[in-house]
Amino acid sequence: MSEQLPDVQATRPDVTVGLSQVGVTDVEKLVKVARPDKRPIVLMAEFEVFVDLPSWRKGADMSRNMEVIDETLEAATREEVYRVEDVCGDAAERLIEKHEYTSEVTVSMEAELVQREQTPASDKETQSTVDITASATATDEGTREMIGVDVTGMTVCPCSQGMSETRARDKLEELDVDADAVEEFLEDVPQPGHSQRGHAKITIESTGAPEVDLRDLIEVAKESMSGRIYNMAKRPDEDHMTYESHADAKFVEDCVRAMAEGVVEEFPDLADDAVVSMRQSNDESIHQHNAHAERHVEMGQLRSEVQN
Repeated sequence: MSEQLPDVQATRPDVTVGLSQVGVTDVEKLVKVARPDKRPIVLMAEFEVFVDLPSWRKGADMSRNMEVIDETLEAATREEVYRVEDVCGDAAERLIEKHEYTSEVTVSMEAELVQREQTPASDKETQSTVDITASATATDEGTREMIGVDVTGMTVCPCSQGMSETRARDKLEELDVDADAVEEFLEDVPQPGHSQRGHAKITIESTGAPEVDLRDLIEVAKESMSGRIYNMAKRPDEDHMTYESHADAKFVEDCVRAMAEGVVEEFPDLADDAVVSMRQSNDESIHQHNAHAERHVEMGQLRSEVQN
């Protein structure tokens, strides 16, 4: 019989400092998201798995740990799920049971969701992509899960649009156009403003799985900006997108507030202690800097602010 190799990871480290997270990243697994009366959506998801490490232990049994993690993720992703965050929650709960020396396990995943949609004017079928994130943290006290989306759209600056409107009004008055006709024209034809590509991100975290449908969360994020963008667009679609976005000009701050309003309206069953994070970043077109705004708040507080 060969001599058993020493378990170096279980020995005491030279510096007895505990570590918040030890684990693995870039673990790829297929996740199947079930849909009623439709084929499941298959995602190529990238996972990160971490455990905390006490000060008295040198290492986390990385090779043996990876075997456990792989087995756990395989079990968690084998069946179809309705909520991607439940995959992380299932894996985190399985792992905390298998690690006698850890008090907290965090499992997170990222994936790109491809959706089919119709262009707004020409009604052509095209595809769009959405970045989705999910995570779960399991402790002896329970499990908290998070679901999030990151979508791209377009925003138009109300300030520059206001300056263009003033210029147009002055010129129309100079041409002796009737005052009522001027106002009607400016009401029906939004004036130019500098536009930018916007990135809206919303995450919701709660004890257990958030009462949130992923598709509804995507819609809230897309609707928060001045306009939607499409992977393919004919000329009528381009005209539609330009008009609609200029008819709903928004500052970066307005986008976050629109997300807040959308979350409150769309998810009335979310617990008051659910944590909502909303972030908007705009790639500025006439500046070298970008614009950014965000808010992190519990759902109960958000409801009270929106409904006042």
